[in-house]
This record gives sequence, C-alpha cells and structure tokens, in this order.
Amino acid sequence: MTTAPRIWTAALIVVGDEILSGRTQDKNIAQVATWLGVQGIRLREVRVVPDVMAAIIEAVNTLRARNDYLFTTGGIGPTHDDITVDAVAAALGVPVVIHPEARAVLESYYASRGGLNEARLRMARVPEGAGLIENRLSGAPGIQAENIYLMAGVPHITAQMLDGLTGTLEGGLPLIATTIGCWVAESEVADLLRETEKTHTACQIGSYPFFREGRVGANFVIRSTDEDELATCARVLTEGLTAIGREAVAGGI
Repeated sequence: MTTAPRIWTAALIVVGDEILSGRTQDKNIAQVATWLGVQGIRLREVRVVPDVMAAIIEAVNTLRARNDYLFTTGGIGPTHDDITVDAVAAALGVPVVIHPEARAVLESYYASRGGLNEARLRMARVPEGAGLIENRLSGAPGIQAENIYLMAGVPHITAQMLDGLTGTLEGGLPLIATTIGCWVAESEVADLLRETEKTHTACQIGSYPFFREGRVGANFVIRSTDEDELATCARVLTEGLTAIGREAVAGGI
C-alpha cells in the first residue's frame, strides 16, 4: 500500500488596523503563498487581526498549533502600536529581550542615519530564545521563534526576508498547476469537474468563472504534486469538455 506523501502546512496572520480599515491593500498574502508553494508548503489559512494584543495572541496560539509553520506580517516596527513581538512572546510564555545581533545590525545601519534611538531599538526586541531572519534592505531583521516567523508588513521588505529563508524550511513536494479554459457556464460542467477530481485523488480542481465579450466562461486550474497525475487529469477534463461539445483551451482563457 502506497503511503500518501507528507503535506506540510502553514498559516499567515496579517497584523494591522490599516488593512482592516481598507486604507492599505494587503500584498503579502499572495507573495507568501507563492513562496510557500515553491518550498513545498501549503498555505492553509490566513487571518487578518487588528493591532490588539489579545487578538494577536489568540490567533498565534490557534494557528501555530494546527500548522507546521506560522507566519506573521506587520507590527514589528519602531512605533508604539507595533506589538506583534510582545504578543508572540506572550503566546509562547517567554519575556521580550533585546537581541544582541539585531542591535549590532541596527547600530551599523543607523550609524549614518542619525544613530540608534529608543524607537529604532524597538526593532531589536525579540521573544527570548528567538533567532533572526536577514533583512538586507532596511536593516531591521525578521524573527523566528519556534515555528513562528515574524516578518515586516512592507511587502518589498517581506520579499527580502522570504528570500533569506528560501531553502531553509522543511517541506514536501512543490505544488504544480495547469489551467484549462472553456467558454462554458460552471453549472453546466459541475458534475464533470466533481467526477474528474473524484477519480484523480492526487489532484485538486479549482473553477474560476468570468464574463467577457458578452459571454460566460471559466478557467479550471488543476493542482497536484505529481506531474504525471496532473497531465492525466488535464487530459481527462479536456476530453470531457470535448464530449459535451465545448472547446478546451490549454493554458486558460
């Protein structure tokens, strides 16, 4: 009997009142999800929480317990409402300390930028026992505490931190995908999609409808960790669409 491959999972907490208010549009979910997929890790859930200690602590404790990894973005800057470090430390039951390496990095970075003041020193605070995630862009490092990875809220800084983590996390096989497009209403092919996925258990099929040029259509994205299974599932779905008189468009519409 073949054992199903181990699936590694992650969750993401997006911290920030500015996201919930709509003032700032989040870009980190997409880039974290994409990066995790390449590492062979599935992003299973995302929670957006305000800059409220209790809300962050509850989210951290819930999501870190049911996933292999937990990422957070936002709330690790120099201002009073940057409380993610404090919340994670509280969730782990450890104090917040100044990380000597983080302090040295910040001292060097700010040597020609006005020096390291009290606000900037806040970015050297970590839960006791935590390690650092390199940030070549703005000096202030990200933080790793147990299976939790605390990252910046600014997307291009988050991207630098993810780059520094590339290849360091244990994961499974990368998820690969192929897309088939068709000018057809979802309701007309719902049974076909369900039966195709049911008979190809190594694959998942997502349906994404659209309305263009006065016509209804959909793109069907098939995902799998097995290249052969992916190709077989795509062929069967294509044949099924052809059988009902619909043209399947490889690569999507």
